[in-house]
Amino acid sequence: MAKSTQEAGRPRGRPREFDVDEALDKAIRVFCEQGYNATSIGDLAEAMGLASGSIYKAFRDKRAVFLAALDRYKLLRNEQLASVARTGSARDRLRAVLGFYIDSSKGVEGRRGCMFVGSAVELAIVDREVAARVGASLSRNEAFLADLIRQGQVDGSVSGKINPEDTARIMVCLTQGLRVVGKSGRAPSDTSAAVDIAMKLLA
Repeated sequence: MAKSTQEAGRPRGRPREFDVDEALDKAIRVFCEQGYNATSIGDLAEAMGLASGSIYKAFRDKRAVFLAALDRYKLLRNEQLASVARTGSARDRLRAVLGFYIDSSKGVEGRRGCMFVGSAVELAIVDREVAARVGASLSRNEAFLADLIRQGQVDGSVSGKINPEDTARIMVCLTQGLRVVGKSGRAPSDTSAAVDIAMKLLA
């Protein structure tokens, strides 16, 4: 029986004979690399190692696969962010988060791209449900960064003169912009130097 973090809107029936999360992880890679419109059910079937009929039975259609994959991507990224921001002063954790985004924008992962950034560019203007998911993700990231900044102001590692919300919004623009630039292969090669520049927002 498959295990899954979500039901993807599928009606109850016979147990699936594949691991849904594992299949979605493979779908994420395809959607990140190719985008939504350029990806076919055939592409997904090949990447996920499933027959197209199995995909339709589990998810109904390509859009349902995409939405399930987007939710799975959000879950995985949130777990990664929580992990890199686990220890140290709030300033140290902010530095780690910025470094995480820069490293994610480099190399193979950078070229593959961010599923949320791709969704915002390709679909948010025409699909309200995708737009809502993208907006919620950006708002969460902004709140997460603003909270870290406020914690830094309490522990003295971040200047009390800056506005947490405004600074967090600029950081979100910076981090998401890095993912766009990373898609073209032009992300900063020196993570430490790039983080030093970004941290000046906290001065």
